[in-house]
Amino acid sequence: MSTVIDGQWRRQDPKAIASYTILVLAPMVPTIGLMVISGTSIWVMLTTAGLWAAGAAVLAALMGVGWWFTWYRITAERFEMRTGAITRSHRSIPRDRIRSVDLTANVAHRVFGVTAVKVSTGGQGGDSSELKLDALTKEHADSLRQELLFGDSSTVVGTEAPEQEDSSTLARLNPGWLGYSALSVSLILIVWGAIASAFGSFRELLLSAGVFAAVGETVQTTALWLVIAIGAGSALVVGVLGAFALSLEMWWGFRLSRDRGDTLQVKRGLLTTRSISLEERRLRGVEVVEPLLLRWFGGARLNAVATGLKQKKEENQPDNKTLMPPAPRAAVQRASAAVLRESRPPSEVPLRRHPRAALRRRINWALMCTAPIVIAAVVALVLDWVPVPLALVVIAVALLAFLGFAVDAYRNLGHALTDQYLVARNGSGIRRTVVLQRDGVIGWKLSRTFFQRRAGLMTVGATTAAGSSLYEVHDVDESEGLVLAHEALPGLLAPFVERR
Repeated sequence: MSTVIDGQWRRQDPKAIASYTILVLAPMVPTIGLMVISGTSIWVMLTTAGLWAAGAAVLAALMGVGWWFTWYRITAERFEMRTGAITRSHRSIPRDRIRSVDLTANVAHRVFGVTAVKVSTGGQGGDSSELKLDALTKEHADSLRQELLFGDSSTVVGTEAPEQEDSSTLARLNPGWLGYSALSVSLILIVWGAIASAFGSFRELLLSAGVFAAVGETVQTTALWLVIAIGAGSALVVGVLGAFALSLEMWWGFRLSRDRGDTLQVKRGLLTTRSISLEERRLRGVEVVEPLLLRWFGGARLNAVATGLKQKKEENQPDNKTLMPPAPRAAVQRASAAVLRESRPPSEVPLRRHPRAALRRRINWALMCTAPIVIAAVVALVLDWVPVPLALVVIAVALLAFLGFAVDAYRNLGHALTDQYLVARNGSGIRRTVVLQRDGVIGWKLSRTFFQRRAGLMTVGATTAAGSSLYEVHDVDESEGLVLAHEALPGLLAPFVERR
């Protein structure tokens, strides 16, 4: 029997205590450095360092107690874990229900050669559906993953685990793709939020250094248009560069592969490495996501539509459902076809256009969104707050922008039904094309608002046990929507409809 499943109770690697202690002590160095720069008293610095070290020592002691009372074992039937010094907990997962074994190693883990392991059943039960070991040696973690997923714990001890012969690479990172991540608005917002938080945290230091005063004097002696241009340009450059750096950390070394023929594996990360597994039998389709800015430059992302992926998202990290980083659309389409084992991307099939009534609905939405801006501009004109040309320009720009989004949203509407898949596309700010396996559809949600009924339209939603649970075909003709639902899942709607 393999030493991985010998049924013996084991502790985790004690180096986990040192790794977490380092993470706690690391911020002390820049903090003391800033105190030195700001001229803080030596006694205050010594007190701060002493309290910080004492807190780290207490944390290390508590973690030591937790490490001593945490045990795990693997038998031929179950994966078990016991924790707790005062309140004891004994949890277990049947091995035949294990669906993923994900490995994560942050910087401190990598320094000590350990890895965190999360074993999940793919269910939605929270703590009851997953167990996490905070630190195992890399070799043992690799063996554990192979054994729990494939029943084979063979690995090469003391070296990097080799790629399995029957693994196939579906996509690898092209360094040029990192430029697409710099176009991700969400990453740019994260960077701006971090900078704003830093300014708030070091406000006193910046005040004492005279930074705010110098900026204020510069603004007062510089033309307003130049201040706005420099500020906006600086914010844009910093945001793009920061987004690029975040993307580099998240996606460096990215590799999407098929392991042992039936498990998708995503490996990625520069400082913190991650290995995420997804059984193909949990896969119900894929979703091609194209945010507007990324779409303008021909880029897209790829997500999995799978069961058991509604897990808490890590801070500043992609969801576990993300199969590919922002990349050229052609590369994303090739990967989607490879993931679904198709010769051609199903999302590229010709889509049926939706009725013109759907366009009129979107134009009406655009006009309603423009109305508050028009009212505000008129009020400003009446009160003589702005000149007439400026008010007219604002109204025209707002009207053209909203109408542009309305037309784009209509052009992006479409659906198709193939022998194996339901394909649906919608969205303007973020265009989403979902490819859903027909045998993964378990029901339909048919909805019509008051205005949809007047226009002869309806929204057909396919319900599934995977992904967001509901994927909708928006504003389709009523008769066409019923035919779509009937043909995609024959027999389900037969008792409720009559053919004309």
